[in-house]
Amino acid sequence: MLDMKWIRNNVEEVKIYLANRNHDFPLDELLGLDEMKRACLTETENLKSERNEGSKEVAKRGSSGQDTEELKERMREIGSRIREIDLEISRIDSELGNLLLSIPNKPDQSVPIGADDTANIEIRQWGNPTVFPFTPKAHWDIGEGLRILDFERGAKLAESRFTALKGSGSRLSRALINFMLDLHTSYHGYTEVEPPFLVNSITMQGTGQLPKFAEDLYKCQMDDLWLIPTAEVPLTNLHSGEILNESDLPLYYTAYTPCFRREAGSHGRDVRGMLRQHQFDKVELVKLCTPESSYEELEKLTQNAETVLQKLRIPYRVVCLSTGDMGFGAAKTYDLEVWLPSQGKYREISSCSNCEDFQARRMNTRYRPAEGGKPRFVHTLNGSGVAVGRTMIAILENYQRDDGSVKIPEVLIPYMGGMEILRPE
Repeated sequence: MLDMKWIRNNVEEVKIYLANRNHDFPLDELLGLDEMKRACLTETENLKSERNEGSKEVAKRGSSGQDTEELKERMREIGSRIREIDLEISRIDSELGNLLLSIPNKPDQSVPIGADDTANIEIRQWGNPTVFPFTPKAHWDIGEGLRILDFERGAKLAESRFTALKGSGSRLSRALINFMLDLHTSYHGYTEVEPPFLVNSITMQGTGQLPKFAEDLYKCQMDDLWLIPTAEVPLTNLHSGEILNESDLPLYYTAYTPCFRREAGSHGRDVRGMLRQHQFDKVELVKLCTPESSYEELEKLTQNAETVLQKLRIPYRVVCLSTGDMGFGAAKTYDLEVWLPSQGKYREISSCSNCEDFQARRMNTRYRPAEGGKPRFVHTLNGSGVAVGRTMIAILENYQRDDGSVKIPEVLIPYMGGMEILRPE
């Protein structure tokens, strides 16, 4: 959410960034409602002032025995009009609030301007794309050959885009989760949280999932509860409605959770395998910090996610997303993309974003500056550290061998009970 006063005072800048984000937002409607509200507030303030003066005059005339009926009638008219205006302000506030919840975040000045992912800028690469002396298989063929990925039974139990992991596949997933959590808590300074996997509408609204992305979410029909699309939602909302001390910041949180997304707008995309699932596992990283430190913290958070891939020795690149490719709540985003030999290209495995105070305003999360003064909104950051299923895909494809087996990355061998090779079960 953006500050309405800032929007009002920077209309041309808002128009430019909305165009850069390819977002058809009804800015004129928002400004019109804001003007109506301010006119109503001015009128009601004037009427209240007149009523106060009138009340004093009624008392004065009454004490001297003068007739006050006409003046009392005017006071009743004023009271009735004030009630009408209050109802109008309440209606306008509701419409204004809904519109403010639907305007995307303002991109940072360092974000490349462009219509889509073709304008993204590669920042760096790590490792060389894996080359094999044989034709590499796709992860679904490898997983089915190893009998660790069961797409048919996953669909039978639920529907398409659900996968059942079995045997050493389940163990590999668990190994990745434990490895990532150990890395982030022991070496990167994050506090592990096990949050609810169901949250209420206010929590979803706090991080920007509602109202805009309701069709991509799974809702419990009998309750005001939603399955989380990412642990970013409960972790970022841990301090909603709170005022923290500056000395408490920055706060680093990490969590493993399953994530649930309907993928309503992705029909026909990545229908095979595990790349785009309705349920997937992820280790998430979240930070709350001061505005002055948030871009330094973004670089650190991105490096924390990169460390996972470096230790697994999976080739990847870091890309800065353009204004037209960036997520709704982000001011700046780096994507980490891993090399998939079967596709001969890099695919996203993590998005690391600085949302500045966009989410904090929605959640009303503030801090008291150490030097004093009014509480200020924190800045919030989030990133995958990293997506478990996509990491498994990258391991299967980059560590595959000609006989259909897969070598276990060295760092995971202790988590796999000493297992070094995945072979058909």
